[in-house]
Amino acid sequence: MGVESTTTSTLLEDLVEKAGGCAIIDGGFATQLETHGAAINDSLWSALCLIKDPDLIKRVHLEYLEAGADVLITSSYQATLPGFISKGLSLEEGELLLKKSVKLAIEARDKFWDAVKCNPLQRYNRALVAASIGSYGAYLADGSEYSGYYEPDVKLEKLKDFHRRRLQVLVEAGPDLLAFETIPNKLEAQACVELLEEENIKIPSWICFSSVDGENAPSGESFQECLEIINKSNKINAVGINCAPPHFIESLICKFKELTEKLIVVYPNSGEVWDGRAKRWLPSTCFDDDKFELSAIRWHELGASLIGGCCRTTPSTIRAISKVLKERE
Repeated sequence: MGVESTTTSTLLEDLVEKAGGCAIIDGGFATQLETHGAAINDSLWSALCLIKDPDLIKRVHLEYLEAGADVLITSSYQATLPGFISKGLSLEEGELLLKKSVKLAIEARDKFWDAVKCNPLQRYNRALVAASIGSYGAYLADGSEYSGYYEPDVKLEKLKDFHRRRLQVLVEAGPDLLAFETIPNKLEAQACVELLEEENIKIPSWICFSSVDGENAPSGESFQECLEIINKSNKINAVGINCAPPHFIESLICKFKELTEKLIVVYPNSGEVWDGRAKRWLPSTCFDDDKFELSAIRWHELGASLIGGCCRTTPSTIRAISKVLKERE
């Protein structure tokens, strides 16, 4: 088991404690942007709104805060410097957009907190802002974050070089946390861990994997293999699953509880399946908010300390989760 960091874990652990043992993460960001009419069927996905409609990004953050989110994840999941450059932007413009993703979330959080903090009846916590760092597969926009397959030339150093400058820029922007999301294999998890060590990052971080079989990482590697790397680092404070079907989550929490002492974070999608090549959602038996509510209770009981939603979940989903978990406490 890994040794927890006393310097970086306090902020995250304090939030979990203030939230009654389970902090609420926000929900599907791109889903909500599209609800408001944003056209984001693009390789930049939700990050396209950093260029075209930053006010809408702030609006969505506020909607999730109103729904009870304790953690806001920034709009930088698919925001990468190579991605911005491919759209004709300069390196400097790309870096400013990365910083803007953090700035917008902080502004939304501070505006909301200023409005509710003096109300003695309010049940909100001052939310933390987590800078999203999507996997290399998310940048490729070909669905490989759900297959775990990268080209043979994608070695450890290439992944570290890909993530390094984005990590540096996001940290400079001043988020409370870092969220490495939909990591599909052991190699990229190792790259993230080594980067945090090399850059001596001092804010809390989590790494979340995806899963397509409910048992292993998309690459087919066992989570035991993946977590062995993470457990050795005190730079990672929480580990878990995002953007996997809800019916996988219960067994995966049990598996992770056996493999790590770190906080466990889960934010599944609605159950629909993303076809990365066709750029569309495939129909599936989706969870509705009532099912998410009941499942969230069970996930917390099994040991999840941070719970939210990913693709195709909405503020109503987060409101249901927040209400039932905070009322229980």
